Amino acid sequence: MVSADIGAGHDAAAAELGHRLSAHGLQVDHLNFFTALSRPVHWLVRETYRMLLRWSPGTYAGLFTLTERSPSMVTAIRGLLGLARARMLARLAPDTRLIVTTYPFANQLLGPLRRTGRVTVPIVAYVTDISVHPAWLSPGVDTYCVIHDAARQQAGGWGARDVRVVDPLISARFAPTTTDGKRQARLRFGLPDDGRLALIVAGSWGVGDVVRTAADVLAAGGIQPVVVCGRNEPMRRLLRGLPGHVMGWVQDMPTLMRAVDVVVENSGGQTCQQSLACGLPTITYRPIPGHGTANAEILDRHGLTTHVSTPQDLKPVLGTLTAPVSVPGPSRRTGDITAVVLEALYAHERLRRS
Repeated sequence: MVSADIGAGHDAAAAELGHRLSAHGLQVDHLNFFTALSRPVHWLVRETYRMLLRWSPGTYAGLFTLTERSPSMVTAIRGLLGLARARMLARLAPDTRLIVTTYPFANQLLGPLRRTGRVTVPIVAYVTDISVHPAWLSPGVDTYCVIHDAARQQAGGWGARDVRVVDPLISARFAPTTTDGKRQARLRFGLPDDGRLALIVAGSWGVGDVVRTAADVLAAGGIQPVVVCGRNEPMRRLLRGLPGHVMGWVQDMPTLMRAVDVVVENSGGQTCQQSLACGLPTITYRPIPGHGTANAEILDRHGLTTHVSTPQDLKPVLGTLTAPVSVPGPSRRTGDITAVVLEALYAHERLRRS
């Protein structure tokens, strides 16, 4: 499993798939993509990305759009990452039989190695976003797994051939709950027994306009915000005086989601997929530029979340989605990525032995 410690979503998806594959008796090794780079480069890439999201989202949006519209930019990135191919090869265990990636630049590094025969095992890429950016696609990757048919069409439009639609890599602990389950979850986090609660999330880094989002939810009236700041301690301190409930890093997110009535998110990533698995009404509000807005457009178009653009529109949407008649529906079922990986693994083993 080749992931990356950029936020928490890529690692979380890899960990969930690793857990499932281990249950089938496979030995799963987890590799951080950035170990193929030097420590200074690792730190520079991660912190630059974090800085852009927090302090210069417009610049990040520009880079996102530029690489989306210019194939030569993705090719240039692939060329630069080629400098790390020897380090990546040195970190792959010699008995590796298949590689799964959950980070786009891992595809740009490993794909050419597969295409030229220096990596001889299949590569399966799991796309963590519902929107497929061209940076996910690289010659040499055998199979792409996406979480919606819209993403399959998008990947096909970028030139991907073998694209499978699978269920999101979300723990089974994220599931709809009962009234009693909600009451117990609120007790677990010290939340009020009655009243409507809106969970505001912004990823493990706590990025985006979370402060104004919390204020807008509060101003809508009749619903208390529960803000999860992730590991962004300055944001947590800034929100300390806000009426409502402010938390830092939450280890038990499934239970917290069982405690609330609606989720307000801004990126369409892993936490959004978790809330949908719980059957929670989900609002995309003030999405972060780049992948956040790209995900929001697809999520809203297919009725998965409600994209709200203005504070004036937020109040009626919150009122509608948290009304007592709102009942969580069953989770959408498509395909199982575990089956896709096992199929590729066993097909390669048969070929290798023939």
